[in-house]
Amino acid sequence: MFQLLFLVLFAEAAVALLLMVKVGPLRELAMRGVEQAKTGKGPATVKTIACTLFVILLSSVTTILKIQNRGHKLGTISPMDQVLWRTHLLEASLIGYTLFLAFVIDRLHHYLQKLITLRKSTNTSREEVERLQMENRSFREKEEKSSSELKKLQQNIAKLSKDMGKLKSESDDHERKALEAEAHVNALQKQSEELLLEYDRLLEDNQILQSQLHYKA
Repeated sequence: MFQLLFLVLFAEAAVALLLMVKVGPLRELAMRGVEQAKTGKGPATVKTIACTLFVILLSSVTTILKIQNRGHKLGTISPMDQVLWRTHLLEASLIGYTLFLAFVIDRLHHYLQKLITLRKSTNTSREEVERLQMENRSFREKEEKSSSELKKLQQNIAKLSKDMGKLKSESDDHERKALEAEAHVNALQKQSEELLLEYDRLLEDNQILQSQLHYKA
């Protein structure tokens, strides 16, 4: 049994070492082995073995205590009791170390799984942050582009307003000139009518003078 306990102890120590120290792909192999031991019928088997070893450990400890009490009562320990005491002490130590290493392996596997999950979530969060930064950068570029386009539109509007003011001023000037021309035309028409009246009056005077001359003759 001691050879089996030593073999299990060395195997557990190797697995614990591989879980603590990353040596190429060996840690992944160790993780997969522990995961397989925790799936299916593995947990029940491990618990059964652990309970059996714990019972053996308690039996060995009880035997050691009985041998010590008997030695205290007799004042000496017989050679047979010394052999039994050392045998049970070695057996209890090996079983205790085996159970302890099994517990350490279980905790290491648990925390490594948490660490892997945290790393994955961290990578996901980092990718999300990078994506948000890219979106923010794109939004800022669009905002700057929109701001420049808005500024350009404002400049165009200001230019158009200036042109409209200039056109309005020219239109007012043309309208004023048209009104002046219309007034001048009206004045010329009035003057022409007066000249026509004067012309008619002169014609009448000329006819009167001609009739008077013809009468005297």
